[in-house]
Amino acid sequence: MTQPTIRPLGERKRANWIRLRTMILLRWVAIAGQFIAVTITPMLFGLQLELGWCYFAISVSVIGNLVAGFVFPENKRLSERQNMAMIIFDLLQLSILLFLTGGLNNPFTLLLLGPVTISATALSMRSTIVLCAVAIISVTVLAFYHLPLQTLEGAILQIPQLFVFGQWIALIIAVIFTSAYSRRVTSEIHLMSDALAATQMALAREQKLTDLGGVVAAAAHELGTPLATIKLASAELVNELRDQPDLQEDAELIVQQTNRCRDILRDMGRAGKDDLHMRQAPLATVIESAAEPHMDRGKHVFISLESSDGNDSAQPAILRMPEIIHGLRNLVQNAVDFAESTVWIEARWTDANITVRILDDGKGFPPQFLGRLGDPFVARRRPRKTATPRPEYEGMGLGLFIAKTLLERSGASLRFANGSDEGGKHSKHVGAVIEVRWPRREIDAREGDNALPAGQNVRFSEI
Repeated sequence: MTQPTIRPLGERKRANWIRLRTMILLRWVAIAGQFIAVTITPMLFGLQLELGWCYFAISVSVIGNLVAGFVFPENKRLSERQNMAMIIFDLLQLSILLFLTGGLNNPFTLLLLGPVTISATALSMRSTIVLCAVAIISVTVLAFYHLPLQTLEGAILQIPQLFVFGQWIALIIAVIFTSAYSRRVTSEIHLMSDALAATQMALAREQKLTDLGGVVAAAAHELGTPLATIKLASAELVNELRDQPDLQEDAELIVQQTNRCRDILRDMGRAGKDDLHMRQAPLATVIESAAEPHMDRGKHVFISLESSDGNDSAQPAILRMPEIIHGLRNLVQNAVDFAESTVWIEARWTDANITVRILDDGKGFPPQFLGRLGDPFVARRRPRKTATPRPEYEGMGLGLFIAKTLLERSGASLRFANGSDEGGKHSKHVGAVIEVRWPRREIDAREGDNALPAGQNVRFSEI
């Protein structure tokens, strides 16, 4: 069963999500703060400022905000270039104000980190690098060129040159570190968001297929009796109409079409034909449903079941959950893709746990990836049919993440490992081992927290 291709959203597409209204509101907050600082500082601290030029720099931002607010609709989404242009404008406007108010001697130089942080969280890597470069150039210019801060008596307020140099170095390091840190965290959040969205899509698809299988199985059950009656009556008509070839031909056609309807319903309802309650099945049936799409792909897939208690207890019936089927299917697909020739699926159960182990005779997981398996979008691995031998497993990202997320959602815990089979059953096996373990009470359909009620099936409208 093929799965839809799901690609993460690109950086540039995310950058187009920012509304112009959001940037305008943020700029109004910055304008208010700048106006208050420029107006109150001379009165409180007795400083001489170039108020005319300061108010001119602030008014440029005011005009830009008013034009943007009147010309464009409130729900306009900015493109990445427009976002970058607005942030560069704010960065340069703030740099001009700092130039007029003492340069790096002004403690408000830390505000230069604001636009850089916004770019690192909202824009692409290229735009972030451009804005970091603009910020570093601005800080460097302010370190050498600025109007001094003077008191009303004419005294110049400035910190020692050594501290100016330290401020310059600290700001450059802060620009780089803040951008890298924000960028890394935002990328992780975006990757996880994309992977969870893909998981929800896969689960919804599996749920639809499961529901469809249940409906078809119920239809096959309900239509079985009338189809059998039609077949029986039409077969009798065939025998009774031997003397009337035309009518007999019509009766034979009815028999053929009845058999065809029976075969179609049997094929469509195959997944649910042994599932009386549609929501439960023997453990072996669930494993076979998960592995079935990959049984005929040129590799030997062996399924074994045994009780770990040593008392030959009966095979458990478990919940037929889409999370379990789709999660196990992804793990089996991974094993079949990279096995040399054989995949083993071992199911064991005790009174407390149900365990499924998936083993292959490939080269195993690369040791450096074992701690990262299950994270979304790990680097892809080469297919087995490449001309050169593959050095390690690649492509362990979204598929394993979906499998791990879905199985953990059903109450399972997963373990990834390498090494030979401890039981000695496959002495030559040195490949990958994936163990999935559930507390039995989580998925047991007869006992435990999620046990299904016993009794006859009910109509779907009554569930």
